[in-house]
Amino acid sequence: MSVLGKAMPLVAALVVLWAGPALAELKAGDSGAGVRQMQDRLHELGYFVGARGGTYGPLTVQAVHALQKAAGIERTGVYDRRTRQAARRGTLPRPLRLPGRQVQVDLRRQLLMVTQNGQVRLVVNASTGSYGTPTPRGTFRVTRQIDGIRRAELGSLYRPKYFVGGIAVHGSPSIPPYPASHGCVRVANAAMDHLWRDRRLPVGGRIVVF
Repeated sequence: MSVLGKAMPLVAALVVLWAGPALAELKAGDSGAGVRQMQDRLHELGYFVGARGGTYGPLTVQAVHALQKAAGIERTGVYDRRTRQAARRGTLPRPLRLPGRQVQVDLRRQLLMVTQNGQVRLVVNASTGSYGTPTPRGTFRVTRQIDGIRRAELGSLYRPKYFVGGIAVHGSPSIPPYPASHGCVRVANAAMDHLWRDRRLPVGGRIVVF
């Protein structure tokens, strides 16, 4: 056997060891360089992932859910082979082609997007009204907001921004990957803080639900 032939198994082993953290299936509770690389990629694409410290926490699960929804694949919250491929392709949800800046809520995909002239600037995982209490479709404006917790009969709304009657975009600790609210658009509390901090959805701002 040639020297090159003897060296090939060693080279292959080194490649596997080097690529392992980035290529292994990642899931909640994992940490390390592979998780940080994945978080950086999601952030680069525009998915809200929160702090990118290399720990696969609840906000990373939410970001992975959002990517899986955009790609039309199973919503597991696990960064598996198909999800990694979607990230490599740069998969983003398709918003409505509208001029100016607004928030769009895609009911079919269960995603909230901040868009500018039809281009996606931010993607946030969301859970909208369940089939018995659907979120209304249409074009609305934020009419009022509460910078705090609104305790209502059906539960607590974190920093809600109301756009039609008592229906709002608001933070919640529970964002399942399917419609589950009583009509509101739920996002993670940290995502709601981000929307407030960056004035992504001010009073008077447009929100389009489709």
